[in-house]
Amino acid sequence: MSENLNTENNLLVPSTRRNLFKGVATGLVAGSVAGPAILSGAKKGKKAGVKKGRINQSVVSWCFADHWSVEETCKHAKDLGCKSVELIASKHWSVLKKYGLTCAISGIPVEGPPFIKGFNNPEYHGWLIKATKQAIDESADFGCPNVIAFTGFSENFSKEDGAKNCIEGFKKVAGYAEKKGVTICLEMLNSRDDTDVNKGHPGYQGDHTDYCMEILNAVGSPRVKLLFDIYHVQIMDGDVIRRIGECGDMIGHIHTAGNPGRGELDNKQEINYPPIMKALLKVGYKGFVGQEFIPTRDPLKGLTEAVELCDV
Repeated sequence: MSENLNTENNLLVPSTRRNLFKGVATGLVAGSVAGPAILSGAKKGKKAGVKKGRINQSVVSWCFADHWSVEETCKHAKDLGCKSVELIASKHWSVLKKYGLTCAISGIPVEGPPFIKGFNNPEYHGWLIKATKQAIDESADFGCPNVIAFTGFSENFSKEDGAKNCIEGFKKVAGYAEKKGVTICLEMLNSRDDTDVNKGHPGYQGDHTDYCMEILNAVGSPRVKLLFDIYHVQIMDGDVIRRIGECGDMIGHIHTAGNPGRGELDNKQEINYPPIMKALLKVGYKGFVGQEFIPTRDPLKGLTEAVELCDV
């Protein structure tokens, strides 16, 4: 797997999503017809982007790092009415601040892809908890509400043992997160798509919503919640809207992408996003929705369409 250094972003821009976290801190669905594509406001002679603002939107930095510098990403996010650029190294947060943006969710400062070595292995708890606390500290100082977390790959652990180890690990850091007012968000990832490492993570243990929710409910902290990635949930579980209702206030953060392919939120994919956004509003979700699709065409046009589609 190759990776290149983006000198403008000062971040590794790899051919895999997982390495993007390196150095950080450093649908309803399956319908036969997807939701209608929304024409951007620019085409209608109006300002493009957010109009209603009931959904707090964020741009996930790694998706656009091959196209834009940090400064350009922030400018586009601001112009479209987004409130955040997320999963970006803390050394760039001063640029976010310049544009009046926050970082909706932070990565953790560990070597290598953080979702491979996660909380399901107690041998990692020492350095992983230290790294998570460091990210919590930086996030609390900046005003970033969330820090990402993962179960890790299965390795030799059964589902039961992996869950037990995750619960023990999260309980060790939950009190610190509560004290700092920052939420740890456990991400559910799909293990089904093996076509590209950006699109699926075969071997990841927390690959079902119910499994992750069992862990979170056992931890029992208001500061340890679920990162509900609609793309991953659709692939592994489906029934997205009902699952949102079931998870309710245990949802700490949201990610989007079109399925199949993790591309734009357009009429070439199956997830009907507007009803899903309305379902989030119905359960009283007030967090962020991070646009985490991989552009396959003009990135600004795709981002504009996604932002407007989710602006319900």
